[in-house]
This record gives sequence, structure tokens and C-alpha cells, in this order.
Amino acid sequence: MVEPDNATTITLKRQAELLSVNRTSIYRPAKEQRESEENVLLMHRIDEIYMKHPYYGYRRMTRILRDQGFEVNRKRIRRLMRIMGLEAVYPKPNLSKRLHATYTRPYLLRGLTIDRPNQVWGIDITYLRMGKGFMYLFLIIDWYSRKVIDDELSSTLEKGFVLRCLKRAFGSCKPEIMNSDQGSHFTNKDYLELLEKEGVKVSMDGKGRATDNSRTERFFRSLKYECIYINEFEDPRALRKGLARYVQFYNEERPHQSLGEARPIQFYAHEVRQIAS
Repeated sequence: MVEPDNATTITLKRQAELLSVNRTSIYRPAKEQRESEENVLLMHRIDEIYMKHPYYGYRRMTRILRDQGFEVNRKRIRRLMRIMGLEAVYPKPNLSKRLHATYTRPYLLRGLTIDRPNQVWGIDITYLRMGKGFMYLFLIIDWYSRKVIDDELSSTLEKGFVLRCLKRAFGSCKPEIMNSDQGSHFTNKDYLELLEKEGVKVSMDGKGRATDNSRTERFFRSLKYECIYINEFEDPRALRKGLARYVQFYNEERPHQSLGEARPIQFYAHEVRQIAS
């Protein structure tokens, strides 16, 4: 990154765009930007294990990693899983009323028949590994057609990248209901005010429930096994290109069994036309 001075005409914002990195990461101290190479490798392995066993908490994850020859303790694995945004998926005590009751919302999809596009969108964030680092992916998926509506990558878990992606998506269409987990990106004033302004109902998964956001989780699993793990993208630029290719493939070419082998974009577009007529 070029240091700004009188001879420099390229702004930091433009440099970030050219390098395909998130501008907010430029201003973070170096010690906050990077994990050690050993920790990054550990995080990659944690991600692989978690994809197969999302009910593993940091205690069981530590035990599995030790069995595989890693010299780690619970404190270290708990910290890395927090950085990755991972927690064990299983029913937990409902602490939301005490912790952030102002910003949590009920789950609206129980017993709901989802029979049209843009009725329900699911959103979530996942960790994506690179050769020597990692990024976070925010994804919006239409639950009826399984079409990926939009996505955004970020080098940090700052909340801005979620709101940017949502605003961009709302420029084309909107859902009746938006479903998310109870993570901090979705239990906050800015997120709720945006959805209220757009006239979108807010639904949130029960704490720790795997099935409430299953469609989005299945996409993440497919993305990682069919694209991320087999390509090992070395840097943000390569990851962005690879992600764009996979999303296009997923939407336009990949048959989906639950859609009668139709492609998500065909199913989505056909149903939208039917509704419009």
C-alpha cells in the first residue's frame, strides 16, 4: 500500500479498490490484521471439521485437533472460532431476552409454506480460506428458488459490508421476509432500521438451531467443497474471481434436485414472470 504524500495522486480508497481489499482494513493496526501462519492453518482445519460437524464446540474441536497431532489448548481454539464467527449448533438456553432483547425478533417461518420467489430471503456470513489468509462472505439467497441474490466479501467482520450488500440488493428487488441468525450483524439498530425502512419483515432463527437457516447453510457447504477447498485461492483478487464464477455456475448451470433438476435462475425467473402476469 502506498503511503499518502504530496507526490501521491492515488487515494487510499482507490488503492484498496485496485488491490481488491476492504478499505476499512487499511486503517487497522498490523497486529489486528494478521494471524500467524500457524493459526491460519489451524483456522483452515477448524473450518473443514466444522463443515462436517457444525455441532462441535471449542472443547470438542480442541480434542479432535489434539487427536490429529495439533498442540493446542481450549483457550486458543475458542479465540480462533470466535474470529471465524463459529459456534456449536445445538439448542441453547434462550439468553437473548437478557442480552439484546431490543434487537432480537421471533422466527416467522415455522409452518410457513414458501411458494414464491422473493417471499423469504436467507442471509448469513461464513469464513472463506485463502492460501495464506481468509475473508468473510456475506450471502443473500432466495429460499424458494435457491438463487443467490447477492454477496459481498470482506477482510474484517465490520458491519458495513452487510449493509452495503443489502442496500445494493434492495435496489433490484425485495423480500417479504428476511431470515437470519441472532448474530451481532443482524441484532443491531442499523440493520433493523434498514429493513423497516424497506418494508421487510424480520425473522431470526432460534438460538443455536441448525435447521432454521438450512438452505443458506447448504449453499455454504456446496461452495466450500465444490470451489474453495479444491482451488486454494491465494489472495483476495483470486478469491473474488473464483467466487463470482461459482455463483454464476450455481445460479445458471448447476441442477438442483429440490427444483426438479432446474437451475435456480430459471426457476426464479419463471416464477417471477408468472407472478407478474
